[in-house]
Amino acid sequence: MEHLETYGLCSTRETEQRPRRMPSEPLDRAMWEHSPDEELVDRIRGGDTALYEILMRRYNRRIYRIVMSIVRNDSEAEDAMQEAYVRAYEHLGDFAGEAKFSTWLTKIAIYEAMGRMRRLARNGGSKPVSDASEDIMDRVTTSDRDPETQAYDQELRLVLEHAIDALPDTYRMVFVLRVIEGLDVNETAAALEIGVENVKIRLHRGRALLRKELERRAGIVAPQIFPFHLSRCDRVVEGVFRRIHAGN
Repeated sequence: MEHLETYGLCSTRETEQRPRRMPSEPLDRAMWEHSPDEELVDRIRGGDTALYEILMRRYNRRIYRIVMSIVRNDSEAEDAMQEAYVRAYEHLGDFAGEAKFSTWLTKIAIYEAMGRMRRLARNGGSKPVSDASEDIMDRVTTSDRDPETQAYDQELRLVLEHAIDALPDTYRMVFVLRVIEGLDVNETAAALEIGVENVKIRLHRGRALLRKELERRAGIVAPQIFPFHLSRCDRVVEGVFRRIHAGN
């Protein structure tokens, strides 16, 4: 992985050390999930490889989203994620504490995703398209929402995903990092290796394009809003008949 040494993070800071975990000891994720990245990195470099799981689970969603914004294909995104994590693990010795581990990891993932796109372009392949069911946003599945509400949430999520997916690559990556993942301007600039002002400009333009795309899609689906699903129809009919029969 080129340029990794440039963003190394070999931390020399002292952290509050807990007793060393025995390699044969089962990993208690709850015990470590709030540990600082730097402490986990130090322990992993010290031989406690199992703790790398904590870092992967901590950043899986972010890495998936930014990689997906580049490769736009589920299977490619997962492959790129795995490769990025392997490369990051192999280069933990280059990690120097000058940037956040999350920024360093995000850069590696971006390099891997963009490298895959370049290889695809060289091989004459077409740009992959993401599967609509598992894109940038998470599926809403909370148990306290009724099926109709979940259906609306799903439809809205797909509209947003398609609109984001339609953004040019440079705007989409900034939008995902800044708006969806909540990185600040400086973190986004560092991850993408662009200036802070460039981040602001791209985000502004990306939002404007997204707004136009959502307005366009809203115009297409407007005749279908407020659908009266069969389940609601059944409830209304049953409710009316219950009240009629109760009055007789």
